[in-house]
Amino acid sequence: MREQRDVVVIGGGQAGLAMSSVLQQRGREHVVLERRRIGERWRTERWDSLRFQFPNWTLQLPGYSFRGSDPGRFAHYSEILRVVEDYAVSTQAPVREHSEVLALTGRGAGEGFEVTLAEGSIHAQRVVIATGPFQRPRIPQLARDLPPSVLQIDPTRYRSPEALPAGAVLMVGSGASGCQIADELLHAGRRVYLSVSRHRRAPRRFRGRDVYWWLEALGRFAQTIDTFPDRQYPPSTVVTGVNGGYDVNVRQLAADGVTVIGRVIGASGRNLAVQANANQVLDEADQAYTGFLSAARQFISTNGIEEWLEQEEAEEPIHLPAVEEVDSLNLAREGITTIIWATGYAYDFDWVKIPVFDNRGRPIQQRGVTPVPGLYFLGLHWMHTFKSGLLSGVGADAEFLAGHMARGSDR
Repeated sequence: MREQRDVVVIGGGQAGLAMSSVLQQRGREHVVLERRRIGERWRTERWDSLRFQFPNWTLQLPGYSFRGSDPGRFAHYSEILRVVEDYAVSTQAPVREHSEVLALTGRGAGEGFEVTLAEGSIHAQRVVIATGPFQRPRIPQLARDLPPSVLQIDPTRYRSPEALPAGAVLMVGSGASGCQIADELLHAGRRVYLSVSRHRRAPRRFRGRDVYWWLEALGRFAQTIDTFPDRQYPPSTVVTGVNGGYDVNVRQLAADGVTVIGRVIGASGRNLAVQANANQVLDEADQAYTGFLSAARQFISTNGIEEWLEQEEAEEPIHLPAVEEVDSLNLAREGITTIIWATGYAYDFDWVKIPVFDNRGRPIQQRGVTPVPGLYFLGLHWMHTFKSGLLSGVGADAEFLAGHMARGSDR
């Protein structure tokens, strides 16, 4: 007899567990399917030194908040894994590990869904897809034109400087992962090249408050994806939690010895074609930094926080020397033996056999609710707001979806 379920949650990370907790609180029957182990990406797709980008006090899930003695510390990724594992135990989430979903199909209007597993199938009235905000590393096609003698990896496979072959390293992409890894490689004594991509800078702390606090206070976390043209969210804000947390500035990396170049746009053998746009990218990052400081100062003035107005903190110089632009890079001449592609992530929904994606492969949804009755998404990057993909924000979206189910508006 085919297994019947009210709700099937696909994914056993923080999003799936948050959804499970909320469903349990509402007394709604469900099961969570995890293709490997609980919190798998925290186990296997993190480099050795990685720390959570926001302070411990931001670690929140439905029914859980950080209660330790070090709220301002930045947890190592292994500690985040323990939080996720302990949360699964404390909530008694009905998780089935090693249960990969091979296909999700619709059964017709009002008939629910067929969830196909290797060992059988489940008939579900409702399905929540919670497989993570960053699913499959996006590697440009030009990578295929490079010689096999050059090691090519992405941040999910990078572990440490020592694990790479001898020689210089080209980091492609200057988002959070790219900047942090480039910085680590530099401090390990490696020769580093960094091909920049659009990003935003912000101070790790300002007037004694972490950037997360400021983003909340300034309303940045309340801004929804619908406020951006064509629902295209802005570039990532680059921060780090390593060594207690500090500002990340690509211009400073250049001053410290990293060779900063523009976007890699082509490859032929060991020669890379490079767009001469590095300084344009860094100028935009600087503008984001000054805009942040201006908004923060206006907030202090508007709210009359006199003790903050009186503080005089040494603030990072905005303008460092421009980098030297190049239009090509020869890997052999520069001794580059490794390329790390930190060029973002793509969705991995080939197993979803339901027409619920746009022409770019993005889920068609409004705060996780799709046009297909009973089908939901949870935990995507910028699904509703920036916090949708964070531990601190996934619970609110889970509550919204559970409320939508309760109203019967998914039928």
